[in-house]
Amino acid sequence: MPTLSEKQANFIYASEADLLNVALFGKAASEWRKENPTLKGNIRDYATMEQLICLSNMENINAYLIEQKKSQSERIIELNRIAIKQMQVLMNNNDRLLIDKND
Repeated sequence: MPTLSEKQANFIYASEADLLNVALFGKAASEWRKENPTLKGNIRDYATMEQLICLSNMENINAYLIEQKKSQSERIIELNRIAIKQMQVLMNNNDRLLIDKND
């Protein structure tokens, strides 16, 4: 999971969906399409189950941050921090489940 660059943190994204994409995946949908011209759909169609769970949580957190009148640049930094932590937890839990199944 990439940490945002200063440029990404300061860029105002056109849509909230792209804000969430950048916070979680490290890139906007248009960037992903340029990198994957042969793939159908969008970046979220290729997300893991853990990423989709994190994305759902981030949508709710983003709504809360909007209610708190946080700027888009403040929100993207906070959402990226939360995404990194949530993905670490989700991946660690997934690893434990796989170990338990193999015992």
